[in-house]
Amino acid sequence: MSIEVLRLWPGDAPGALGSAGDDVPMLKPFLASKPTGAAVVVCPGGGYTHLAAHEGDPFAEWLAGKGIHAFVLKYRLSPKYKHPVMHGDVSRAMRTVRAGADKWNIDPRRIGVMGFSAGGHLASSVSVHFDAGNPAAADPVERASNRPDLSILVYPVISMIATHRHVGSQVNLLGNDASEEIRQKMSSDLQVTAQTPPAFIYHRTGDGAVPVENPLLYALALRRAGVRFELHVYDKNGHGQGFARDEPVDRDWTDRLAQWLIGQAFIT
Repeated sequence: MSIEVLRLWPGDAPGALGSAGDDVPMLKPFLASKPTGAAVVVCPGGGYTHLAAHEGDPFAEWLAGKGIHAFVLKYRLSPKYKHPVMHGDVSRAMRTVRAGADKWNIDPRRIGVMGFSAGGHLASSVSVHFDAGNPAAADPVERASNRPDLSILVYPVISMIATHRHVGSQVNLLGNDASEEIRQKMSSDLQVTAQTPPAFIYHRTGDGAVPVENPLLYALALRRAGVRFELHVYDKNGHGQGFARDEPVDRDWTDRLAQWLIGQAFIT
């Protein structure tokens, strides 16, 4: 069940360059009719320049059908905005859901993030760059942690390093002249620690947009840090396939995800 969209900030968002629709980050809730107490923030892809519709509401509806409250994030985009604005938007989204746990009957220890392509980069970045919140903040939302309890990374952009990067996402997020320091900082595989949340990762070997090295590097980093993960890489070409329901090779990937979510106690 979808309800009214929520502004992430009551006034202008930090760093806002105007007050039009594209300047206002929002959350669109899809509440499960038989909730398990879990929630997921959904970040559609689109190369940081647009939001792919087929990676937003349809997956929120799928999650809600499994008993998980889902919240589709409308984050700010390039070329008008650059990092760290997008990271600020996903962080605020995670804090908003956690701060509203009582209102939505959510377990604040079972709040995940799901992202596709560039949205997968956004989801991975909040999984490696997070904090416990500011207990002294006047705004109760800012007192909540932005750390996801798990991440679902769907053909994700991970690296901002030249060898494996998705050029469009890197330029749109960081600009043409990004330093090596910021590109390494925003390469999620290089920032994994033992506190990084568990991950489910789905990709294709023949993804011509986002090289398969992206999820492999992240999975290896999780392994080295002792963080649990499940990795599904299918022998198939293409990118941005969403559910892939018409694909005989990998149309079952959401079944694998559902089984993993059962193991994570997000689905009962």
